[in-house]
Amino acid sequence: MTRTALLQLRSTDDPEANLPVTLAAIEAAVDGGAELVLTPEVTNCISARRDRQEAVLRPEADDPTLAAIREAAARLGVHVVIGSLALKGEVDERFVNRCFVIGADGAIRARYDKIHMYDADPSPGERYRESSGYRPGSRAVLADAAGLRLGLTICYDVRFPSLYRALAQAGAQVLTVPSAFSPVTGAAHWEPLLRARAIETGCYVLAPAQCGEHAAVRGPPRRTHGHSLAVSPWGEVLCDLGEEPGLAIVDVEPEPVAAARRRIPSLAHDRDFEAPG
Repeated sequence: MTRTALLQLRSTDDPEANLPVTLAAIEAAVDGGAELVLTPEVTNCISARRDRQEAVLRPEADDPTLAAIREAAARLGVHVVIGSLALKGEVDERFVNRCFVIGADGAIRARYDKIHMYDADPSPGERYRESSGYRPGSRAVLADAAGLRLGLTICYDVRFPSLYRALAQAGAQVLTVPSAFSPVTGAAHWEPLLRARAIETGCYVLAPAQCGEHAAVRGPPRRTHGHSLAVSPWGEVLCDLGEEPGLAIVDVEPEPVAAARRRIPSLAHDRDFEAPG
């Protein structure tokens, strides 16, 4: 059994201001017995302004949030899944939205770049073109942490079930879905999507989220849905953190994964078929 903490944050567009809040939340989780801690998407900086991001984001090698969380993981002896950091990229002028799995020794065990870009207009007042600022990833990633095999995803990925099926069939017991979900789509789709991914795969789904109104030095504040969820392999909601910052601790263990897959062994029942047309 792995004591696992989901952190719900309200990050701003100022990484320096966000870092001590994040570190304090990790320490609080460890004080509560957590062996594995998960943070939300864009833990370091939540902003839709490209000029603000250009001013404050750093490459991976120079990012102070990554360095500080690695140091904290080693000092506290805890595994951390940094849901994602917004970083300057290595290939072109676009940023990357990158998840990190940090071992209890502070080492980076895995990286995952968000594959699916959120280019959508969920409401009259919301317009997102993530692909204009971020370079998408192209590789699905598994990682081991605190005795669990994790399948790494980020936010909008949750709408693409084939990714989750591939991760589960490759051995994932836990699917991570750190997010900064729109309030409009979150109210309608967040919980059903997460429960569906758990039911389809027989995995735990752990989804730490950003929440509320995010203060901004530059530009209007963004709002996110919150409601960080942990879902069992049978599709039951184990915790819901509502709309305020906080943390929840859940116990994650392999047997419920195996039990759900014995009852409904659909991961072994794929059949080839002809596409319509």
